[in-house]
Amino acid sequence: MPDILHRISIDAPPKRVHDLIAGTDGIARWWSGRPLTGEHTVGSSFGVHFGDAERPAAVMQVLTDTPDHVVWRVTDGPGTWIDTRIIFTLRPSGHGGTTLLFTHTGWQEASEFMSGCSTNWGAYLTSLKTGAESDTFGAYPAGEISRWD
Repeated sequence: MPDILHRISIDAPPKRVHDLIAGTDGIARWWSGRPLTGEHTVGSSFGVHFGDAERPAAVMQVLTDTPDHVVWRVTDGPGTWIDTRIIFTLRPSGHGGTTLLFTHTGWQEASEFMSGCSTNWGAYLTSLKTGAESDTFGAYPAGEISRWD
């Protein structure tokens, strides 16, 4: 099965990066640009909304949340996302920074949609990076590069 992989160097401590990926307020700041529904605790689920949509674009169940590893399982959203896993692995790097290894795994096949998702993940992870470093985020819609209309 193909995976989306990204490696990002972030000039912020791992705790700061973890706080932004392991809490609904933080995730909203770098990804969706609006409040999330649900909660980010192991076993719970949260929904990500884009624009003015009433229904979440995706719902993730939190499988793991440790200081260096966060794993979500997609339970609702685009059909090709269902049962995929979104994994954030954090490693300390020189001068108090963080290396983020990102994986969106479990895709059934490589496709144009997967390519667009990879592009957008890169943009949103850049939003996470700049936000962790400077508190300036580029969440949706600014972070969306590959559009589906």
